[in-house]
Amino acid sequence: MLEELFSLLRIPSVSSASEHKEDMMRCANQWVQLLVQSGVDHAEVYPTQGHPVVFGEKIIDPNAPTVLVYGHYDVMPVAPLDLWDSAPFEPEIRDGRIWGRGADDDKGQSFIQAKAFEYLVKEGLLSHNVKFLLEGEEEIGSPSLEVFCKENLEMLKADIILVSDTSMLGDDLPSITTGLRGLAYWEVEVTGPNHDLHSGHFGGAVHNPINALCNIIAQLQDEKGRITVPGFYDDVVPMSDREREMIASIPFDEEAYKKKLDVQALWGEEGFSTLERNSCRPSFDLCGIFGGYTEEGSKTVLPSKVTAKLSCRLVANQDHETISKLMQAHIEKIAPKSVQVKVTPLHGGDAYLCPIDLPAYQAAEIGFEEAFGKKPLAVRRGGSIPIISTFEKVLGIKSILMGFGLESNGIHGPNENCRLDIWRKGVVAVCRFHQEFDKIMAK
Repeated sequence: MLEELFSLLRIPSVSSASEHKEDMMRCANQWVQLLVQSGVDHAEVYPTQGHPVVFGEKIIDPNAPTVLVYGHYDVMPVAPLDLWDSAPFEPEIRDGRIWGRGADDDKGQSFIQAKAFEYLVKEGLLSHNVKFLLEGEEEIGSPSLEVFCKENLEMLKADIILVSDTSMLGDDLPSITTGLRGLAYWEVEVTGPNHDLHSGHFGGAVHNPINALCNIIAQLQDEKGRITVPGFYDDVVPMSDREREMIASIPFDEEAYKKKLDVQALWGEEGFSTLERNSCRPSFDLCGIFGGYTEEGSKTVLPSKVTAKLSCRLVANQDHETISKLMQAHIEKIAPKSVQVKVTPLHGGDAYLCPIDLPAYQAAEIGFEEAFGKKPLAVRRGGSIPIISTFEKVLGIKSILMGFGLESNGIHGPNENCRLDIWRKGVVAVCRFHQEFDKIMAK
């Protein structure tokens, strides 16, 4: 099994880099081969406007319920390479962990699904249909998958979507993600004079674009952590007392959290706890800013142009396109006339909430309990998987986020890894999910 997984991890399927276009196709074809070996009736690669999609299915009975397994085979870039302890695309096992890019996100977790499926097929324990949908653009916002879904509604028809692309609270704290925040992302470009100027000759007479941009950004959030864009909170559903009680019951050591991050104090929207702020409330962040002189030493220059990357994490009921327009209009309104401002929306996605009374959720609970020895907690997470809300909108199907990642797995950074014991427990949990799903759906 590990050698089969390594055959995927060795392929540098970095979706954001054009030089890896052939690797993307190679990885898609490898997934087809592995799915066929696992027991699907057939699998194939489908072209999209971007990187290809892999689809496979096992139809036990056309009238039986269907589980659609979603995952992605693309990975993040590996830079900075010098921080890796081993070659990112030469997977190896050390200290009870699989090391390599994609070991967790999401080749390793998707492979959990494939191996659980294979076991059930070989042992004759599968009584419902299973379909696999593996895309190659999740790490760049899934730009092609919505169109693919709209064009293949019948092929993707299912009762529930099962996803392993999230994390647990800890190795001894199994949890099921019941909510994901949405995302809106912009690039803001501020232009002043038509060329760089001597700060001595022109400083105080011409508005410095960096100064102007900093002033604009400072106005987007108040001292209480509230985002100041008019209408931003209009569709945010207040948290119920029950939700707040559930979050408060999650084991969390704030002092240890600060110590691990090496910060003296935490900051965020007033009136909410740390776990509420990073999962159930919207947030605003300046993700990058560049312009002017940034090399060693000094250079007295008033730059012509500066650019910033801004993002907001969104919560349930906030439409990312509406928020994107509100932010763009507000920035343009508060920008001084002394500079030109261009706001470009880059990408986004809506938040997702999963009801915990769904039959498939109950099956997932039993799966986790059997594999980890305790009932999983229901938690909302602060990250985003934009395609999950798209699935609900386009396919009309809810998703169960049955992920097995750990914070220590280091996804997106150097030395990504996955613990072998957790990986094996994941296979057990997914096997049990399918068996319980059959029982619950048969009632």
